Amino acid sequence: MPLFSYVARDARGTKIEGKLEAANAGQLADALAAQGTMLVRADLATADEEGVGALLGRRFGARIALDDLLMFCRQMATLMKAGVPLLRSLQGLYESAAKASFAELLERLRLQLESGRNLSGAMQREPEVFSRYMVSMVRVGEATGRMTEVFMGLYAQLSFERENREQVRSALRYPIFVLCAAAAALVALNIFVIPAFAKVYKGLHTELPLITQILIVFSDFFVNYWGALAALVLGVAGGLGWALRTDAGRRIRDQFLLEVPIIGPLVRKAALARFTKSFGLALEAGITVVDALQVAVETTGNMILSERIGQMKASAERGETLARAARATGVFTPTILQMIAVGEETGALGEMMNEVADYYQKEVEYAVKGLAAQIEPIMIVLMGCMVLVVALGVFLPMWDLSRAVIHH
Repeated sequence: MPLFSYVARDARGTKIEGKLEAANAGQLADALAAQGTMLVRADLATADEEGVGALLGRRFGARIALDDLLMFCRQMATLMKAGVPLLRSLQGLYESAAKASFAELLERLRLQLESGRNLSGAMQREPEVFSRYMVSMVRVGEATGRMTEVFMGLYAQLSFERENREQVRSALRYPIFVLCAAAAALVALNIFVIPAFAKVYKGLHTELPLITQILIVFSDFFVNYWGALAALVLGVAGGLGWALRTDAGRRIRDQFLLEVPIIGPLVRKAALARFTKSFGLALEAGITVVDALQVAVETTGNMILSERIGQMKASAERGETLARAARATGVFTPTILQMIAVGEETGALGEMMNEVADYYQKEVEYAVKGLAAQIEPIMIVLMGCMVLVVALGVFLPMWDLSRAVIHH
């Protein structure tokens, strides 16, 4: 249960401050009333106040998934459309939440609203859950009174993003599985197969082919120093994990993904699909072009593309047309640039950007299908080469021995 910092007063009016765990503010008030005090104010405790145990529980506990945000946006749109007040909407979602982590999030939002903040301000205090794009969209909805349209737009954007990511993952699933299977096969060969043949060849007292010697040396090293190899692998994995949490590490990763043959074009199209969809929905919600660029560029998921597309914001602030600014980035194709220009001329830029997003999404679908067809033969060739090397290393000495026996 969440930990609350509270202010209460007893029967004499004396101010009492403390901390207490409770499922929600109502339960906290009941618990304090049973002690003869009346709750005045309650806030969720900060990470420092919660202590090590609670902090670890929150950090390693169940996280808010994309599906949770989808459900949140869809249900909020339905409740807003029905005219249900915001606080009652959050309370209703809290009572029906299936995940404890999601229920705690809703309770934190509700408490922030009760303390006088608006919804966008409450969401802004949850940066690990709500992106700047979502916060900006809700802020526009609060200013224009179009909360229903904003939450429907966020639902559409998150649905689009989920489909987009799933397509990329499905394309990478097969090669990752094959590589893992190949790694497992190499480990089994070096631990069980090659050492068994090495014992046989050692008793023959003959000079072994170079490829066989290399395989035996590698196998001996693997068997005798597997602990060091495991530590090395874990160290490299930990180092990569740490590096990817830094801006420099993410930049290198994102640049690498864009330049990898076959996969690079897919990553680029998926990122542009997310950006154009977010940009189009932001424009339709009433956000200005400059502000829409500012928040939508963060949805690409690629630092390199975000920086290049971010140049459009500076160009738009100088008064340049969006089509010209987009052309200067070198990211968009001539067809897309023409669609952007038409959207500007007709005053339907938001609608046109949504069409561009649909175009890129179709391109992602085609790229995913083509990726499987391209990667499969490459994987087969790599596996074949591995099998060939092992087979030659294992059986060449046998063939040499057979020829020697025949000649004698």
